[in-house]
Amino acid sequence: MDKNLENRIDEILNRGVAEVIDRANLKKKLLSGKKLRIKLGIDPTSPNLHLGRAVSLLKLRDLQDLGHQIILLIGDFTGVIGDTSDKESERPMLQAEAVKENMRSYREQAGKILDMEKVEYYYNSTGLSKLGYAEIGEQADQFSLAEFIARENIRKRLDAGTRISLRELLYPLMQGYDSVALQADLELGGTDQRFNLLAGRTLQKKYGQDPQDIIMVNLIEGTDGRKMSSSWGNTINLLDDANSMFGKVMSMGDGLIVKYLIHCTRVPMEEVRGIERDLSAGKINPRDAKLELAREIVKIYHSEAEAEKAKEYFVRTISNKEIPEEVKEIEIDKDEIKLVEFLVLAGLAKSNGEARRKIEQGGLEINGERESDWQRVLKKDEDGAVFKVGKFGFAKIKFE
Repeated sequence: MDKNLENRIDEILNRGVAEVIDRANLKKKLLSGKKLRIKLGIDPTSPNLHLGRAVSLLKLRDLQDLGHQIILLIGDFTGVIGDTSDKESERPMLQAEAVKENMRSYREQAGKILDMEKVEYYYNSTGLSKLGYAEIGEQADQFSLAEFIARENIRKRLDAGTRISLRELLYPLMQGYDSVALQADLELGGTDQRFNLLAGRTLQKKYGQDPQDIIMVNLIEGTDGRKMSSSWGNTINLLDDANSMFGKVMSMGDGLIVKYLIHCTRVPMEEVRGIERDLSAGKINPRDAKLELAREIVKIYHSEAEAEKAKEYFVRTISNKEIPEEVKEIEIDKDEIKLVEFLVLAGLAKSNGEARRKIEQGGLEINGERESDWQRVLKKDEDGAVFKVGKFGFAKIKFE
């Protein structure tokens, strides 16, 4: 037996993994040399993939490096229907146009981790849109209502008297049928997807296929300590620029350092456990460990050189409170401009209203001094002034 291969497989089955079904069967298949068809589904409910999604994508890359066929399923059909597996209330149906816009750059984003030239890219409307009531009825007959309502979040909603639509009962059938359509040997997903993942095994048996094995990865917390979710805006996105990504990692609680090293990097586990021991013993400063964590994460999505630059930028501008050497210069072709309008023009706020809120909440500095007057008008004698919003946003005004 190839001991190196076995060690790589053991790490895949353990690192950041909550549960494997069926572990013994899956390990046997991985050791056999058979090329497995491995599926991950992503519903385009947001235009951004984030580090929470990347936990599974990194696991897919590990499996891709072993020579297996990766299938990235984009839920253009299920994204419209909506999955409420991790929701405390009914997820509204999305418009098809919104789903299409959300998934526009998914291939590019996934390509930051996977070798997309070797990935099978599948839209699940291909199979699901062709199903009729007769076949859907046969699929539904494989499940009981009791199984559906036994799920923790569904039970809580029932107990609270919160509406549950019949549409929500159909979602697991759709995800399960995707595994049938793709003849998946293995599916990856988060722990919140357990029921849906198992539905694939159930339906594959009905259609005469061998049931897929399952790897369930742990969910990770976002920048505010809650589960990372686009709905809550606490995400670190794969398309974030290097400085923003680095800064967001540094803003997290120290208690997440080891978890992020395990789930969001490929630092060798022996090193991770060493860092964990040193942190527990007080031998290293959590800030130093987090600096290395942020560098490792940025390196994956940008480059090692960009990661080093982001580290230097953070230390210089955040820790030492210096103005960065390169600040974007915003040219103004008139004699004056409202402060809120300038912040929007500089990309430091999305709207005048947001700019006003940031100013009123104390989030703006001009030349190092806090500014609280959102009605202020900027004039030519302030040419060259440097504006800082939050920790990471800088801009300089230039009157022509």
